[in-house]
Amino acid sequence: MDLGLERLRNMVLDMAELSQNTVSTAIDAYVQGRDLRDRIYGWSEELRMLQDEVSELAIELITRYQPVASDLRFIKSCMEVAYGFSRFGRYAHDISDVLGIFGDLSSCDRAAIQEAGAQAKQMILVSIKAFTARDVQLASQLKKMDDVVDNIYKDFVKKSAQVPEGNLKGFVSGTLILRCLERIAGHATYVGETVLYIVSGERAARK
Repeated sequence: MDLGLERLRNMVLDMAELSQNTVSTAIDAYVQGRDLRDRIYGWSEELRMLQDEVSELAIELITRYQPVASDLRFIKSCMEVAYGFSRFGRYAHDISDVLGIFGDLSSCDRAAIQEAGAQAKQMILVSIKAFTARDVQLASQLKKMDDVVDNIYKDFVKKSAQVPEGNLKGFVSGTLILRCLERIAGHATYVGETVLYIVSGERAARK
């Protein structure tokens, strides 16, 4: 049982590292105007397959050992966290697709995306660290960080309602990317919430 749990943990941490790199690469590629869709798609597919492997191992451990208490909570959480990391890859691929759809966006104002992107990157790092260390206090920071990304997204959408027609491409593309970053931030927050569940068996209250 212990060996199986350690293997499960290592698989999830492998996903964590890959998902972090995938999101960072997608954001940096957008800012730099580089088309890295093929590379990011490959990583997102790898994350999807790793998620399947995590689920298979988790089900095997539950079936074979019938774990209870903290071990069962950890196994269930690994399945949920693996899903979150897989979604990071999916949203990173969606970000990279925007450049392919709209072409050159170098003349567009990317300040909001850079700010939200930096926050989302940091949230992924915090969520991984909190999950690895089972640090409830660190995980609790993610909700406030998530609010920052939400507010950037909402402010950008409000401004887009008044955008001159000549700047439409920048605001449409920006809205699409910020929506992806908002969802990445949301999944990072949920990864943090699983820490409380693993440690105490309680679920974080949601509004």
